[in-house]
Amino acid sequence: MLSRAVADGAATERVRPEESAAGPATRGARVLTGLRRGRAWFRSFRRTRPFWGGVWLVAGGWTVLKFSLAPMQLVVSTGFDGIAGYLLGGGMILSGLVPLAAPQQRYTFGIIGAVLAVVSLVASNLGGFLLGMVLGVLGGSMTVGWGPKRPARRGRRSAAGAAASSGETA
Repeated sequence: MLSRAVADGAATERVRPEESAAGPATRGARVLTGLRRGRAWFRSFRRTRPFWGGVWLVAGGWTVLKFSLAPMQLVVSTGFDGIAGYLLGGGMILSGLVPLAAPQQRYTFGIIGAVLAVVSLVASNLGGFLLGMVLGVLGGSMTVGWGPKRPARRGRRSAAGAAASSGETA
């Protein structure tokens, strides 16, 4: 038994150098293929959703939340003034993430995010010292203004090209 195990080990040792020579090249090709697939998936994800509007809304909400962080005892003792930063920042972050998951809700959550950003100017440290408010309004307006890309109309171009080449006016 022992001699067979040693023989099997010797056989695998003879195979390993050949596999290792081809292994890194194959592994590298698999990694590059995976990266290309991931990039293509992310590109299609980004183009079919209000991606940048959501990113700016999340960044604005994080800024408002970051500049309003305080110890929980202080937040509880001050009441709405203390908790407003948490509510507004969290609402802005949520308003930025929902359109990424459900693009058909972009109007509702874009408007809610922009309104929360404007309210944060009054209720939460000047809206994250104006930076969070500006990012939130920018993200909300980009989310509302986003629309799915329309396919190109080839019929009009070819008809217009044919009319121009034959001398007709459209």
